[in-house]
Amino acid sequence: MTGLGALVRRNIKLYFKDKGMFLTSLITPVILLVLYVTFLGSVYRDSFVSPFESMGVTLPEKVIDGFVGGQLVSSILAVSCVTVAFCSNLLSVQDKTSGARRDLNISPVSSSVIALSYFISTFTVSLIISFAAAAVCFVYLSFIGWFMTAAQTAALLAQVVLLVLFGTALSSCIVFPLSTQGQSSAVGTVVSAGYGFICGAYMPVASFSPWLQKILMFLPGTYGTALIRNSALNGVFDELQKLNIAGSVIEQLRDGVDCNLYFFDNKVGTGAMTAVMVLSVAVLIGVYLLLNALSAKNAKK
Repeated sequence: MTGLGALVRRNIKLYFKDKGMFLTSLITPVILLVLYVTFLGSVYRDSFVSPFESMGVTLPEKVIDGFVGGQLVSSILAVSCVTVAFCSNLLSVQDKTSGARRDLNISPVSSSVIALSYFISTFTVSLIISFAAAAVCFVYLSFIGWFMTAAQTAALLAQVVLLVLFGTALSSCIVFPLSTQGQSSAVGTVVSAGYGFICGAYMPVASFSPWLQKILMFLPGTYGTALIRNSALNGVFDELQKLNIAGSVIEQLRDGVDCNLYFFDNKVGTGAMTAVMVLSVAVLIGVYLLLNALSAKNAKK
């Protein structure tokens, strides 16, 4: 375990020493927040306010801002927890291109320990940055409208940990066969551009066509987004209940922003969403271990 600890520390130090990778990972959530507030904030606001305007109901401005802010924050965290893990995992590719991995392979440390060190260091770095992003989001919410309870805040942070673990496992499998900087840049670009759409962070799954909704319900990222969205918005929904808004209206709102998900018309509870994410992480870790085992076996031939 001494060798594992030394490798993990080495990977973390190299990551934070590389200003390019570190700043890219850290700035991404902040850029997303600015872009979301600038371009998506008004869309989220209009979609929330319009049903109440048609009923002749005027909501307090703070409740409206709290709803929009919660949706923005949940979208940012759902995306950045995964995309940051891909940025953090690029160190393994850099080691291949620089020749450092070849030196590690001829050292007394086993290949399984080397693989585990990349996984742990990627998870650790991604978690640090994701918690920093969560702190920025919390500051933003505190200014515009904070409705989360202590339990909901704790649940959101726990879900950040789960999503970072998912992102680490997913990126470890996808990055594993890459061997050049060009390949890693291409994968990073595709993931950064596309993940937010397929997980329902940019636009709710409920706004897509029925056939696409059914497809997206097979992807674990959809459930991760819904979990964070529930924690970020449940406080606002509780406030709407205090304002005597009908339960049916609140339920429609929950459907519209993917707090409620339906798998072939069957409502998926938060417990089931968590189970899907945990199972997905377990499967991806298994795939990562298998890839490393096969690689080590081929290297001995």
